[in-house]
Amino acid sequence: MSKSKGQQNSPRIVNRRAMHDYFIEGKLECGIVLVGSEVKALRQGDAQLQDAYAHIKSGELYLSGAHIDPYTKASIVYNHEPRRERKLLAHRREIHKLEQELSIRGTTLIPLAIYFKNGRAKVELGLARGKQKHDKRETIKRKEMDREMRRAMTTRGR
Repeated sequence: MSKSKGQQNSPRIVNRRAMHDYFIEGKLECGIVLVGSEVKALRQGDAQLQDAYAHIKSGELYLSGAHIDPYTKASIVYNHEPRRERKLLAHRREIHKLEQELSIRGTTLIPLAIYFKNGRAKVELGLARGKQKHDKRETIKRKEMDREMRRAMTTRGR
C-alpha cells in the first residue's frame, strides 16, 4: 500500500465552529503526543474539537478540552482518559513567538483540525481573535451574497 493511498483513508477531524466564532490570524502545524488507543480512535474518526484550546505552560504547548473517544477494542486497563491534557510538539522559537502573540488581549490558540501526515498525528492550530455578534452577522451576510452571486453566474452561463 502506498503512502498517498493510506493518507486518503485517514479521517480529518475539523473544528467547524472555529471559523464561525473566531477570526483566524495565523496557522501552525504541530505534532501531538498520543497513546496507542488514542491513535486508533483518531484513525476511526472518534474525536471532537469543539471546546478545545491550546495553552503554554512552563515553556511547553498543551492541548486541553479535546475529546478523543475511548477505543472500543482496547481493554479498560490500557484505554485512555477522553479529555486529558495532551502535549503538542513545536520548536522552541515557535512556542516563544506564540507566547508573545498570546500576550495581546483577546487572542487565543484554537485547534482547527487533527489529521495524519506521513503516518503521524498532526494538529493545526490557529491564532484566533474572538468575533462579536455583529462580526458574525456580517460574515454570514457576506457568505450569502457570495453564494447568490455564484448562483447568478451559473444561471447566466446556461
